[in-house]
Amino acid sequence: MWTYPEHFDVIVIGAGHAGCEAAHAAAKMGARTLLLTMNLDTIGKMSCNPAIGGTAKGHIVREIDALGGIMGRIADRTGIQFRMLNASKGPAVWSPRAQSDRAQYAIEMKYELEQLETLTVQQGTIEALQVQDGKITGVSTKEGISYVGKSVIVSAGTFMRGLLHIGETNYSGGRAGDKPSVGLSKQLEDLGLSLGRLKTGTPPRVNKRTINFSVCEEQPSEEYVAFSYDGEKKRLPQISCYITYTSLETKRIIEANIHRSPMYSGAIHSIGPRYCPSIEDKVVRFADKERHQIFLEPEGIRTEEVYVNGISSSLPFDVQYAMLRSIPGLENAQIMRSAYAIEYDYVTSGQLSSTLETRTIEGLYIAGQVNGTTGYEEAAAQGLIAGINATLKLQGKPPFILKRSEAYIGVLIDDIITKELSEPYRMFTSRAEHRLLLRQDNADLRLREYGYQFGLISSEQHARLTAKKDAMEHTITKLRSLHKPVDGKVTQLAKYLSRPDSSYATLTELFPEEIPSHPEDTMFQIELFLRYEGYIKRQIEDAAKLESLDSMKFPSQFDFGSILGLRNEAKEKLMKVSPLTVGQASRITGVSPADISVLMVAIKKDS
Repeated sequence: MWTYPEHFDVIVIGAGHAGCEAAHAAAKMGARTLLLTMNLDTIGKMSCNPAIGGTAKGHIVREIDALGGIMGRIADRTGIQFRMLNASKGPAVWSPRAQSDRAQYAIEMKYELEQLETLTVQQGTIEALQVQDGKITGVSTKEGISYVGKSVIVSAGTFMRGLLHIGETNYSGGRAGDKPSVGLSKQLEDLGLSLGRLKTGTPPRVNKRTINFSVCEEQPSEEYVAFSYDGEKKRLPQISCYITYTSLETKRIIEANIHRSPMYSGAIHSIGPRYCPSIEDKVVRFADKERHQIFLEPEGIRTEEVYVNGISSSLPFDVQYAMLRSIPGLENAQIMRSAYAIEYDYVTSGQLSSTLETRTIEGLYIAGQVNGTTGYEEAAAQGLIAGINATLKLQGKPPFILKRSEAYIGVLIDDIITKELSEPYRMFTSRAEHRLLLRQDNADLRLREYGYQFGLISSEQHARLTAKKDAMEHTITKLRSLHKPVDGKVTQLAKYLSRPDSSYATLTELFPEEIPSHPEDTMFQIELFLRYEGYIKRQIEDAAKLESLDSMKFPSQFDFGSILGLRNEAKEKLMKVSPLTVGQASRITGVSPADISVLMVAIKKDS
C-alpha cells in the first residue's frame, strides 16, 4: 500500500450531490480537501429524475444557495424548464422546481469543483477507513493507495451493498450501470455503526420520438423562477413537460402481474418511500382510483430520453412494456431504460450528532442518502453542513447547527438524528412548524450572513445583502410614516400594503417622488412582510417559546439511565440519541411530555 504524499484536512467519499457540496464547502473554507469517487464521469450524476427542487425541496436549494453552496447555481445554469409549485396557495408553500439537462448538470458540477485550488479530485474505490484510538486517520483504496486525512465524510448514496431488482431478476449495483460499494458497509459495521436496509426506485425512460404529445396536456416553462440569489442570467433553451394519466387497462395489467413484482413476491423486504410509491404500490393502496397522473419530462436538450415520472416500478420488462403502451400518448413508446428498484444499506438514526459527525469515531461524518433520506436536495444540504462542520472543527471553531426556526435544513437534520426512520425521509413543508418564517423567497435574509462568516459568500454578495436589508428597513419605516390618498381614502401606506390586492409597484406609480423603486425581490419582501406581519410576529413568538427548551442543555456525560421517574422506553431512546438539549429530547420518538418534565427537574438538580 503506497501512501499518497499530500496529507488532507478533509476526505470526501462519493461525488453525488452530498459529496459535491461537502467537498466544495470544505475547499472554499480553506481546507485541503480530497474528493474520491469510483468514476470521475459520474460526478453530480442525477440517478433518478433530472429535476431540482419541488415542494419544500425548492426551499432547501435556496437555503443551500444562501449559505454559499452550488446546487442552485448549477440548476439555474442547466435548467430546461422552470416552475413555481403551489403558486395559487400562500407564499409559505411556494416551491421552485427545475427540470435540468442531466448531462449538462454533471458536466457543470464537475467543472465547478475542478476550479477549486484546495480541492483534489481523484478516481478511486474505497477499501477501508483507517481509524486509530477511536479517531479517523485516513482511507485506503482498492487501487493500493493510502490517503492520510484528519476527517472523512462518507456520502455513499445508494451504493452500499446496492441490489437492483427488475421483476424476477436482481443483481448488484449502486444504480443501473454502476458497481456497488461492498466493503464500506462491513467497515462501518466493524466500527460499531448500525446499518439498516431501505428501498427506492426509478421509472422507465422512453424515446421522445415515439410519444404522441397531442393527446397530453402541455406544461410550459415559467420565465421568472430561479434558485440562486446571484442571478444566472444566461439560460438554456426551455422545453415543455407534459401530463398524461394511466388507464383502466394499465391498472388491469398491473393487477394481473402483481405477483411478479419483487415488492409483492417477497424478494424485497426493505421499505420504500411512502410519499413516492411505485405504480404497483399505488394500484394496491389506492384500489378505488381509476387513474394516476403521469409527467413526461425531457432529460436534456441533446437527447431523446424522456423520464416517465409517476410510474416508478420493479415489474419485469415485459410488464413495463405492456403497461406503458396502455397509457394515452405512450401507445407506441419505446423503452430506452427500464424501471428498477434498488435496495441499499443506510446508517440508522441515533448515531450522529447535529454536526453529522458520528458519535463513535471522531472525525468521521456521514451525509446524504446513506443517512436514510431521499432526494438530491436533502443529500446536498447534509453534505454542505458536514463539509462546514468538519472544517470548523479543524479550525478550532464552534460547530454550525441550524435551528428548526432558522431553516428547512435545520428541520431536516434535527429530524434525521432524533427520529427513527422506518422509510426514506423526504422533506415536506408540513414538517416545518415555522414555515411562514422559512419561505423560499427569504432564505438569503435568513442564512447568507452565516455563509459570509464561513467564507462561502463573497464580500460583493454580502454587500448586496446588506443593501437589500437596509432598503427594506428604511422603506418600511417610511411607509409607516406616510399617509396618502389611495382609492379615494387617506391611508397609512404600510396598512395599504397589508391588503391582499395591493402592490408596491402601484405605490411607486402613484407617488414616484416619495416612494423609492427597488429591485423586484426587495419590493416583494416589503409587500410580504407588511401583508403577513401579524402572522410572522406570532410565529416568531412561538419559535422563541420552543427555543427556550433548546437553550436548556444537558451537562456533558449526562447519565439518562440513572434518572428516576423516566420510563424505560424513554431511557432507551435518550441513551441511544444522546440529545444535546431538552428541546431535542422532546422531539425524539418515544419520549413523552411527562419524560421531559422529569428531565427538566433533573437538570435543575444537576446545576
